[in-house]
Amino acid sequence: MKKVQRHYDEVAEVYDRHYATDRGRIYYDHVCDLVLDDLPRGGLLLDLGCGTGLFMVRYCASGGDAVGLDISRGMIARARQRCPACTVSVGTAEQLPFRDATFDAVASILAFSYLQRPEAMLAESFRVLKPGGTIAVCTLGRNLLTALVPVIYRVGEKVRARRVGMADFGEHYYRTGEIAALFASIGFVDVGVRRCSFAHQDLHDPVFAIARKVEPFVEERLPHLAYNLCVSAKKPD
Repeated sequence: MKKVQRHYDEVAEVYDRHYATDRGRIYYDHVCDLVLDDLPRGGLLLDLGCGTGLFMVRYCASGGDAVGLDISRGMIARARQRCPACTVSVGTAEQLPFRDATFDAVASILAFSYLQRPEAMLAESFRVLKPGGTIAVCTLGRNLLTALVPVIYRVGEKVRARRVGMADFGEHYYRTGEIAALFASIGFVDVGVRRCSFAHQDLHDPVFAIARKVEPFVEERLPHLAYNLCVSAKKPD
């Protein structure tokens, strides 16, 4: 995780530009909307891997309150600027500094695949959730297309490309059954997994435009081609 921490400290000042382009905004809005749909409104959210606070802003706008945690000091500094009403701190999702049964919901956007001990993050999330609370995660899914991504990132790392995520972190690309079983093993119930995202922001404009048009069809009829997995589950009452 030290490598991930260093990377995001280095790119914190340019991170928001990654999602400020048309492609980045469309991609990020899509995954955030899917996660937001799975969460209760008006509660207290814990955002794990909160980055610069982009998702916390969305959740608070829907009527809730949010607390953010991230391993990168640079990202947390940005989150404090963006979300002055939210409590944000540096820390690890695998050892949360919160009391039992504190939160109505836990979310994590595009961070879960980088965890070295995902089962620890889920166990800690289970602990800090109130009974009946919801967890919603969007992470990297495994398919023929995403199998090539680590190779591309290793090349980017060698040429020292200063782009968000352009490095080999040993991230894990999950299969649908694999991640569902992981959540269930912790004690979560009503575990639901769906594949999402075909129009990825790293595609070139002409390809992205086509991918965006067919994205609903791919998500419904050809989900094995989708890039991400969205998982939602509940802590029993």
